[in-house]
Amino acid sequence: MSAKEYRTARSAHGGLLLVEGVPDVAFGDRAMIRDHRNRQRNGQVIRSAAQEVLIQVYEGTDDLDLERTWIRFLDQPLEISLSPELQGRVFNGIGQARDGRPPIVSPVRRNVNGAAINPAARTYPRKFIQTGISSIDGLNALVRGQKLPIFSGSGLPHNRLAAQIVRQARLVDEESSFAIVFAAMGVSHADARFFEEEFAASGVLANVVMFINLADDPPVERLALPRVALTAAEYLAFDMDRHVLVVLTDMTHYAEALR
Repeated sequence: MSAKEYRTARSAHGGLLLVEGVPDVAFGDRAMIRDHRNRQRNGQVIRSAAQEVLIQVYEGTDDLDLERTWIRFLDQPLEISLSPELQGRVFNGIGQARDGRPPIVSPVRRNVNGAAINPAARTYPRKFIQTGISSIDGLNALVRGQKLPIFSGSGLPHNRLAAQIVRQARLVDEESSFAIVFAAMGVSHADARFFEEEFAASGVLANVVMFINLADDPPVERLALPRVALTAAEYLAFDMDRHVLVVLTDMTHYAEALR
């Protein structure tokens, strides 16, 4: 982590902060922004040129006094802490606890950008995952190691469908249950509460890692959420030797955040 702090912010607009006079900063590096009230905000470098850096600030740039704003570059990409205690917890889009419980403290930290996986080394998908939904199980079965997109329309109960898959999904030929990583992007407070209450009432919450990005959370956090969720899933799969089902909803909100 760099010990230097810069007070050379030139302009701020929306969630973007332009900083001058900053050498040797890499694309994707994390940044810590401290305002005149000593409150900290998180950011990520999205453009790096000679002596000029553009930062995407997760919490936005509202109320920033450019002359009294300090920026520190952490010389590392976005990472999250990982441990078996992830299950049963609720996090935001960048892996910070949002369930009122202490943060995950672990020596294991992983870059959310991940590493490439050789597709030829994958086991051929054969194991059937039963969702308990006849239109999926009978017509377009979900197989372990496979991605299955589900398209919905406005006004249809896609949240109830996603919750039902999390509640009911199981491997037919194996008795052990698999871990579930559930990631919701751009959902309302009511929808987030629905998911938490639904999983708790059905008894599956202790087996689920939840990542929730609310509609009023920063859109850039929405872009990081799938990477954070998949990093947690890879940890449970490769380090903890668990079968993992990942459910992402709603990809439309993710696509809107890319615009």
